[in-house]
Order: sequence, then structure tokens, then C-alpha cells
Amino acid sequence: MYPGAGFRSLSGKKNQPGVALRFQVRPEPRTSALGLLWMAMEDQSGPSARAQLRAAATARLGSLSRWWGSRSADAKNYAAAFVLTVLAFAAPLSRIGAQFGGLPQHGGSLVNVLLTLGQTLPLAVRTRWPAICLAVAGTSFALHEVLGQPMTVGSLGLYFALYSAGAHQNRHRWVVPLAATGVYAVFAVVLWALGSPNGFADYLVFYLVLAVVWGLGVQVRGRRVQEAERRRLSAQAAIAAERSRLARELHDVVTHHVTAMVVQAGAAQYLTASPDRVTEALDAISGTGRRALAELRFLLGVLEATGDSAPRMPMPGRVPDLVEQTRSGGQPVELVEDGEQPAMAVGAQLTAYRVVQEALTNAVKYAAGRQTLVRLAHTRDWTDVEVTTVGAAAGAQASAATPTSVSASASASVTGRAGGQYVSGGRGLSGLRERVEMLGGEFAAGPDPEGGFRVHARIPTGDGAA
Repeated sequence: MYPGAGFRSLSGKKNQPGVALRFQVRPEPRTSALGLLWMAMEDQSGPSARAQLRAAATARLGSLSRWWGSRSADAKNYAAAFVLTVLAFAAPLSRIGAQFGGLPQHGGSLVNVLLTLGQTLPLAVRTRWPAICLAVAGTSFALHEVLGQPMTVGSLGLYFALYSAGAHQNRHRWVVPLAATGVYAVFAVVLWALGSPNGFADYLVFYLVLAVVWGLGVQVRGRRVQEAERRRLSAQAAIAAERSRLARELHDVVTHHVTAMVVQAGAAQYLTASPDRVTEALDAISGTGRRALAELRFLLGVLEATGDSAPRMPMPGRVPDLVEQTRSGGQPVELVEDGEQPAMAVGAQLTAYRVVQEALTNAVKYAAGRQTLVRLAHTRDWTDVEVTTVGAAAGAQASAATPTSVSASASASVTGRAGGQYVSGGRGLSGLRERVEMLGGEFAAGPDPEGGFRVHARIPTGDGAA
């Protein structure tokens, strides 16, 4: 009986001579798995009986599997040693086990019990100390056979110990099999001296069987080592990719915003005669600094965050705001947008934004005061981003047509008072290429025939950009 079980009479008659009352132990329907199993077995004619039985059995096995999987390795070893020890003294299993030598057997005794325990109990430490486990179990097995003790299922502990030595021995891995081979040679000589009927072929075959068991453990250990190495390399690759991504983000944030602030500050010194324009320039510098701080705070949050809930990338800004910010720093920028922007993944939006941001930063650094055109062309599957800076001749004509003192001052401030040009760190364009190609897009950057510079990216907006 068990909790939830009750008695149900299968006969409605009173106790009469020759009539026996029959009782059946039946679980109440309230019991979850057992009740469902019992009802399924009773109602075999029902269409869902077999399905209910399978569902109950699967649920029960699943819960047992999860419980066993949550146990530690030591707990599993203790359980295995205990189970094998109990089975070793079960009479129905006395004809199952390993036996070698063919010496006359003696009746059960205290020695048989001790040697049986010596073959089963060491399994409790088979993963922690596999060499000790093999030494104790192997010695007990050898003495068990030399003394002619009855066969026992506990002798299977020798095979488990051999497998464990191959699978879990980390230090002196080749010393253990060599020492075991020496002990086996002594064991064979002792059996031969005691009159064992086995011949050389029998000793060789038994040795090969033991070697195969040990080899299986070695193979499992090799696969486990390979899997650990694969996971280590995968983790290193993921760390390197994350570092590269953060380096690109930092480059984009620091280079763009700091360059814009330098240009705006350099232009402001030429506007002292117009206090209103000085105020506008200082407001632009302040706004650029705040935006830089906000993005840097986000990146610091990514570095500090842990777990799957950590944000992976910042939310992209708006290209028109980026163009207006660059224009307020004195760079003549024009934005042309063809088509309606489709729904894009965050990664694709951020990549398009970074392409424009990096291209405008380079325009301010290396072609300050020259006309720059930003063109966005949207289709259902692609977004084309193109940023073109005109050459020196065309830039001079554009400046003559629309003179601005801010553009000239920006050009002077970018070169610096010592006349030194900015030196690229090499991350900008190569980082953009990596970004775009990771999404399955196309990227090209280089001088155009008119002496200007053109950056073009085709970014997918569908599943390839997710």
C-alpha cells in the first residue's frame, strides 16, 4: 500500500462458506502518475488508454532522469557502488560475473565476502581516485580467483574500474596500464603454478578483453578533452568577437564626437565678433559632449552587465540628427533620402547609422569645409548608404558659391595649430567593412574620379540582417 490507496471490494456478497471475499488495492484517481497508470491499465478498451499509459510513463521517467542528472558525480558513484554490492549477494545473480583461472571452487566464507566487497566498494571513488579504485578492485579480483571463491556479479567491478582508469585518470596515465600489465603477468603465473587448466591463448584473450575495456575509457576521455578544447576555443572566439565589437563601438563614439567637438571649438574662436553665433557654437559643443557621454555610459553598462539579459548593442540614432549635428559644426552636408525606410533589424539600423557617422567624421577630419552628400536609398530588401565628399576643385567652387566663415575656420582647426593632420588608427573603414559583411551586405570605400572620396554600403534589411 501507499498514500492515496484504498480498498475496493469486487464482490457484493457477504462472507459465506465457500465464498471468498476478494480485495484489490487500487490508487485513488487523485494520485497523479500512479492513478493515471492504473486507470489506463483498467480501461484497456478506451481509445486513449494506451496514450495515457505512455504519457504517464514518460512523465515518470522524465522526472527520474532530471533527478538523477542533478546528482553530483560522487553521489552517482556511491549509488553505483551500493547497487553493485547489493546485487553481488543476490542468489539469483550468482552465475553472472567474471571468472578466470578454472581453479576448484570453495564454499562461501568470510573471505569471499571481504573480497567481493573489495571489488564493489572501490567504485565509490572511481572518478576521484581511479588508480586506487583499479588497484583495490584488481587485487581483490585476483585473490578471489586464486583462492577459488564462488562466482559473483560483484566481479564486474573490475571492468568498471578499468574503464574509469582509462576515462578519468589525469596524472601518470600510461603508468597505470603498465603497472596493471605487470600485475596481470604475476596473476597469470600464480594461476599456472596452482594448476590452472587455461592455456596461453586463454590468458592472452582475457588480457585483450581487459585492454579493450580500458581503451573504451581512453576513447571517452579523448572525446571529452576534445569537447572541452572546442568549448574553450569557442569561448575565446566569442570573447575576441565581443572585444572587436566593443572596440568598433568605442572608435565610432569617441572619434566622431571628439572630432566634432574639436571642430566646433576651433570654429568658435573665429566667431568672437558675433556673440550669438558663439553661443550657438558652445551649445553645439555641449550637445555633442552629452551625446558622447550617453553612448559611453551605455558601453560601460555592457561591460559591467552579465547574463543573457545584458544589452548587446546601443539603439541607433537618426541619420538626419547626425547630419544636422555635423552641419552645425561647420561642415556643409546635404541629405537626400529616396524611398521609405522599411522595417529593419536593430543591427542593420545601427550599421547604417555607423556608416554615415564614420564617413562624416572622416569628411570633417580630412576634407573640412568641402561639400558632403549623404544619400539613403531604401528598397524592400536593401538600404543603400552613400556618403560622397567632393574633391578640392569642386569644393572650392562650392565654397565660392556658398561662402561660410565657419567652414574655413573648421578647416583651419582640423589641421591643428602645428599643421599636423589627423592620423587614422585604421579601425574606421575596416570596422565598417566587418559590420556590413557580417550582415551579408556589401561595402566599398575609396577615391572617386573627380578627386573626392566615396563610401558606399548596401545593407540587407530582411532576415539576413537579424
